[in-house]
Amino acid sequence: MRAIAFYEFGEPDVLRVVDIDVPEPTGAQVRIAVRAAGVNPADWKIRSGALVFGEPSFPQFPGAEVAGVVDAVGPDATGVAVGDEVIGWTGGGYAEYALSAEVAPKPAGLAWVDAAALPVAVSTAAKVLDSLRPQAGETLLVNGASGAVGSMAVQLARVEGVTVIGTAGSANQDLVRALGATPTPYGDGLVERVRALAPHGVDAVFDAAGHGVLPAAIELRGGTDRIVTIADGAAAELGIVFSAGPGPRSAALLGVIAERVARGEFRLPGSARVFPLVEAAAAQREMEHGRGPGKVVLTVESGGRH
Repeated sequence: MRAIAFYEFGEPDVLRVVDIDVPEPTGAQVRIAVRAAGVNPADWKIRSGALVFGEPSFPQFPGAEVAGVVDAVGPDATGVAVGDEVIGWTGGGYAEYALSAEVAPKPAGLAWVDAAALPVAVSTAAKVLDSLRPQAGETLLVNGASGAVGSMAVQLARVEGVTVIGTAGSANQDLVRALGATPTPYGDGLVERVRALAPHGVDAVFDAAGHGVLPAAIELRGGTDRIVTIADGAAAELGIVFSAGPGPRSAALLGVIAERVARGEFRLPGSARVFPLVEAAAAQREMEHGRGPGKVVLTVESGGRH
């Protein structure tokens, strides 16, 4: 099968198409004939060497989330059968086939590229919200509310009765409002704008975008408690919690959110920016430098072949 790999850290051009054996599912795993694979910020950070876990070894195979059709099941897999359309977390998802032990059904009305945009955003947003624990009646500031993770955090918080203020670029203010948050722009004067919107203060801050917002978050909170970032490497020196990687993989929660998206009850932040599998380098370049609100997604035309 075709897969994307890299053999050294570097620019997107280190990504190459390789031919490798089709993986065999073991235990509770299923094999998925991939239709679409999400591209996430962690993918290019790992590829560039900016984010390294332990002693690096090569080749590495990027991709943490996929949507596709179950092609084979391991001996301990339950509740899923060959032919099922699923969404799930994986390793090496930029490929024609991928293995996963955590999958949820893909609703019939949900497009492949939209389905593939959900697993990492859902688990990351849920993990940070679980850490911040905003309660009904409290006010949460989400920095980067128009992105994949930020938009999911806004909607999960709103379901629980939390008031949300969301920062975004000027072009995405209406999108943030449609998600259920009160929008405000990034940049100078953020503290004053947020205080005008929340005169009684904000109870928690979720930084999903960086942009140097942490000093403003500390000023708004009057300290460093109940502030979490997934995007700013300056967190440690400021005494802020940096949350690395997605949280626990709840197939049940993923299934619920997928159904809500399919019914129009939850929104995705924009149309997916779609690239074919063989253009993974261009897709990661777009993720690293692009400014569009939608998720970057790779598609596999054949949906797997072997």
